[in-house]
Amino acid sequence: MSGRYKLDEMSGPAVATELTASSIIVLPTGAIEHHGAHLPLNTDALIAGSVAEAAVVQGRSHGLDLWLLPTLTYTKSDEHAWAPGTMWLSAETLWATLVDLGRSIAATPARTVVFVNGHGGNTALLGVALRELRRRYGLATFSMPAGVQRAGRGAEGEPDERGLGIHAGFGETSLVMHLRPDLVDLGLAERNVPDFVAESEYIGFNGYPVSFGWTSDDFGSGVIGDPTGANAQAGADLLAESVRRGVGALTEIAGFSPLLRSGEAAVTPAQS
Repeated sequence: MSGRYKLDEMSGPAVATELTASSIIVLPTGAIEHHGAHLPLNTDALIAGSVAEAAVVQGRSHGLDLWLLPTLTYTKSDEHAWAPGTMWLSAETLWATLVDLGRSIAATPARTVVFVNGHGGNTALLGVALRELRRRYGLATFSMPAGVQRAGRGAEGEPDERGLGIHAGFGETSLVMHLRPDLVDLGLAERNVPDFVAESEYIGFNGYPVSFGWTSDDFGSGVIGDPTGANAQAGADLLAESVRRGVGALTEIAGFSPLLRSGEAAVTPAQS
């Protein structure tokens, strides 16, 4: 396995000869979307790309056959469509893009693709695409979150986000302060924790039994969380935890054999 790992920096013949059926292609998915007044539009893409690349580099040092594609930055961000600067694709467009990328990946020797996702608005569609790419192209398909997200707990200088630091709050802001401090204006950060959601027993985000359709301006500024206590050290800790989790997940994926049974032939792109 060579020292290079970025697929877009290789030639076509090199991809054909250096990748094998055991190679794993890692594709970060981010977004270009509103993240309040204090964070850049590329927050999700920055985090997804940074975590994915660090995990690939570290995983390769442990002997994993990992290869990195450039971050897919234009994705499904219609919950922020109201905000200037948000660049979003419809579900239909992103779906077609994911299927076409799967077809292209299937034309390489690699038989496994992992989406490292940095934007919650992509999650549901990625989950459906995993089965579609599996069925159409015989690929082993996986998706996992990029950055470790946790709400500020109200202790040790952290704000209390009441479990709702899901967008431009403590975690994301801290990560960007570590990765690109020049892009953060903490003086513009404002707390925006929707108490009516925090007080609900059944309705909520991320794992609650009742989900609901929403756009980010339902919550005022579009921030959902409290970035005011964010700091670069917390971001460095979250990044390290994210990369550890990423390498662990990729290690399991490399040994996860039931999806690719012995002797299974992948469907060629021409057959799709």
